[in-house]
Amino acid sequence: MTTDAAVEQTLLWVDKVIIGENFCPFARRERENGRIRAISTEETDNALILQTLLDEMQLLENNSDIETTLLIIAQGSKDFFDYLDLVDLANRLLRQEQYEGVFQLATFHPDYIFADAPIDATSHYTNRSPFPMLHIIREESLEAALENFPNPENIPVRNVKHAEQLGKAFFQKLLIPHDLLK
Repeated sequence: MTTDAAVEQTLLWVDKVIIGENFCPFARRERENGRIRAISTEETDNALILQTLLDEMQLLENNSDIETTLLIIAQGSKDFFDYLDLVDLANRLLRQEQYEGVFQLATFHPDYIFADAPIDATSHYTNRSPFPMLHIIREESLEAALENFPNPENIPVRNVKHAEQLGKAFFQKLLIPHDLLK
């Protein structure tokens, strides 16, 4: 798997699932305006992945033309619980580098599991992606978008209901990397 293929497959997933099924009502505009940056790393060492994350936060801080970055971890963090350790480290880095309140991280993984849901729940698919990923979101932009969106607290509830309507087979087909390119 090359990093280019991981980016291509992830963006196709964004188009078909996140935008196509409206799981994020704010993504379409940014995608159409070319303001979503997607990069992939083949690193497996958390320290090197975190350096890439820091580089991306610095790039976003200095480049307002990019709204958000999807940091795709093409080779590392394949185990979901190892990925959660990386997420903890990433959030610590965000605080340490004084980016708390500037950026936040959304998390996606092929085996994502919400702690408060049954292991076989369809709701897990709202955060399942073809590859482990850290999504860097600008806090200021998110707050502005939520101000103009009616009942934003209902977005996760709507997403779970919609995921259940779509069914597991819909997501499973789209999460198999080679199927995404057909």
